[in-house]
Amino acid sequence: MNETQLVLLLFILVFLPVFYLSGRRVQEGEMPDLRPILAFDALRGVTARAIETGRAVHISLGVGSINSDETADSLAGLSVLEYFADQSAATGVPPIVTMASSTLLPLAQDVIRRPYGADREEATGAIRHVRWIAPEPAAYAAGVMDIVGTEAVDANVMVGAFGDEYLLMGEAASRRKITQVGGASDPSVLPFVYVTADQTLMGEDMYAAGAYLGRKPWHIGSLLAQDFMRWGIVIVIVALVALKTLF
Repeated sequence: MNETQLVLLLFILVFLPVFYLSGRRVQEGEMPDLRPILAFDALRGVTARAIETGRAVHISLGVGSINSDETADSLAGLSVLEYFADQSAATGVPPIVTMASSTLLPLAQDVIRRPYGADREEATGAIRHVRWIAPEPAAYAAGVMDIVGTEAVDANVMVGAFGDEYLLMGEAASRRKITQVGGASDPSVLPFVYVTADQTLMGEDMYAAGAYLGRKPWHIGSLLAQDFMRWGIVIVIVALVALKTLF
């Protein structure tokens, strides 16, 4: 075992118990104060406006998949979709969901179906709004541009893995003055998100969707564990620098 593997093993051995204890604390009712993220506040208001206008919300899960380097980004998009699925089941306004990878299709359908329980008719109607567009980014962008340009869409939510095609989709929604919330982790895509979206989830913010929107104990516990590990790493670095300086 080399030095890098040893450090990673030590990190995991510390993180796992901290994560478990943090999750248990939240489960027992010790809810921490989370810093405000305006994009999540905007997402909560999107469904209410859609109900008032009678228009749907378009949710793009991006061009990533669940078997690639962008898996975490795709899962973040599914967490956002889960929140909208719960809202749609209660209000009867299902979102329009699109993706470029067929690997996300069954997962998105399951997320949409789950809140309806045994009501198969309503679940089937909602699942019809889940659309696999095309595997190529440019073709996928063209399909999304058609949706936001011609269909009755009140808001455009794009959270997941994206490339340059994000600007095409964001610009199409911007021209129709549609409310937009965007999230991406790729530094080359973040400028496109910033200039086209009303509210943005920059980088790791979008990975906190389960904690902020779903208020899930283990998601919140994960955020607490990550904060603990960050402080621990900072303390270790400062201590090593001090020891190196003194000795």
